Amino acid sequence: MPGESRCSPHEIQNYLGRISGPLLDRIDLHIEVPPVQFREITSDRTGEDSRQIRDRVVAARRRQQERFKERPKITCNARMNTRELKQHCRLEPAILELLKFAMADLNLSARAYDRVLKVARTIADLAGAEEIAGEHISEAIQYRSLDRQLWT
Repeated sequence: MPGESRCSPHEIQNYLGRISGPLLDRIDLHIEVPPVQFREITSDRTGEDSRQIRDRVVAARRRQQERFKERPKITCNARMNTRELKQHCRLEPAILELLKFAMADLNLSARAYDRVLKVARTIADLAGAEEIAGEHISEAIQYRSLDRQLWT
């Protein structure tokens, strides 16, 4: 198929190994995006309307502005420091256990842990949720695909 990699898993692993862990930790989202299949392009099914997406993003940004109104240097979840993470990203014990398992299973660093929390907080904001739920943490973990050792 045109555009498809002919590299072996070992060659892919070597290529990905060139990206240092500390650099990878500083990237909030890294996912593999497969090519779109023809049947999906020609399908009658439509996704979420751009206006609806924009409305959710604007509402999430307002939520963040309100959350950090007393902290002028913090404009969004990505700028939270340790103190704000502890205040605004509290997790119920079961959700914390899920994150603990993922951290161990994926061998995530402390920096990656912070990134997962910030992304989960943003996902919760986009959903209009006050608290971070298990589904928000699970989705945020899925966005750490380059941390996974699936390439070998």
